[in-house]
Amino acid sequence: MKKQWSAVAACAALAGAAHAQSSLTLYGAIDTGLLYQSSLAASFAPNAKNLGHVYALKDAGIYASFWGIKGSEDIGGGYKVNFRLQGVFNSGSGKLGLADAAGAAAVFNQQTTIGVSGPFGSIDAGRQFTPMIYAMAETDVRSAQYFGSILSAWLGMNQVAGWSGTSTNVPVGALYDSNAIVWQSPKLRGASVALEYAPGGVPGQIQGGTRESAVLRYSNYGLNLAAVYYNAHDTNLAANLPATGLDNNRFYYFGAKYTFHGLLVSASYGIGRNPSNTGHSDFQLVSGGLGYQFTPFFRITSGFYYLRDRNDSANHSSEYAIGAEYNVSKRTLCYAQVGYVANRGAMNQAITYGEPVAPGISTTAAMLGIRHTF
Repeated sequence: MKKQWSAVAACAALAGAAHAQSSLTLYGAIDTGLLYQSSLAASFAPNAKNLGHVYALKDAGIYASFWGIKGSEDIGGGYKVNFRLQGVFNSGSGKLGLADAAGAAAVFNQQTTIGVSGPFGSIDAGRQFTPMIYAMAETDVRSAQYFGSILSAWLGMNQVAGWSGTSTNVPVGALYDSNAIVWQSPKLRGASVALEYAPGGVPGQIQGGTRESAVLRYSNYGLNLAAVYYNAHDTNLAANLPATGLDNNRFYYFGAKYTFHGLLVSASYGIGRNPSNTGHSDFQLVSGGLGYQFTPFFRITSGFYYLRDRNDSANHSSEYAIGAEYNVSKRTLCYAQVGYVANRGAMNQAITYGEPVAPGISTTAAMLGIRHTF
């Protein structure tokens, strides 16, 4: 009898140890605020008209509202198997986020990955954030927020390049890539490398729909540096066009941010172009940022973002943004932001994600909001 109870106790102990080696987490954030914008267009179309000012409840003043599930299993020897499912939703309407297909939505439109991590770094496969976005966020004082940041400037480049805003498949660079395989190296004296390859899966066309990128990052002694190369085939094609392997999406980016006793300074330079037709898309991005962390709970950040069409000097835009953030608790952040964009020619750079501006229209926006993470 004692032997039987000993066996049961041993099995229970082993089961408990195995359970302790795995984890499952439900997480997310809700971000909502009041937005005023002095002009608004119905879409990002090059002939979109100015509909006038708007006052609305707006989702995503800092970042998107989202929810996700992630898990990890320790398989021994310093190795883990990991998965992540994450998707965006609109906190005002409950609608799900956009997918690659125009007009379509997806439950987990941001990340659906499975992978392995260990001494070699990590490898993740599936739909995921591209490495270039992390590099841009880390070298922008405004941290690639949804309101007035390097993200809104890069999206402005995509808007003037023909992105309609109805899918996540943009013509310059990428925020997400589907069917991607990403290797992230471990840090070595502050330096790391990320490599991405996404096979297109197009029958008879090995380069059809493929994406590849390389990112070099450095983070040490308050200094963040990043260099980005991104290239893709058959990006942002109309639904009725077959993938032919056309090399039509290339993005280069170099950025730096320095933090010293609460002072934050950043600068960056980028080029987005269509290698198969540079006469169609060839844009330059320049940014600068300045901020100060007054206390662990309160900071002010500002940024300047300039876009120029290298094919037509009449097309250019300048965006200015400033924001204040205060952490009322570990999980709750209150914020206030103001931005202004001067669009010239065909430029339609927007101040905040999801609020289109008509080409050539200068616009002011302000937002008060709250973000809570769980």
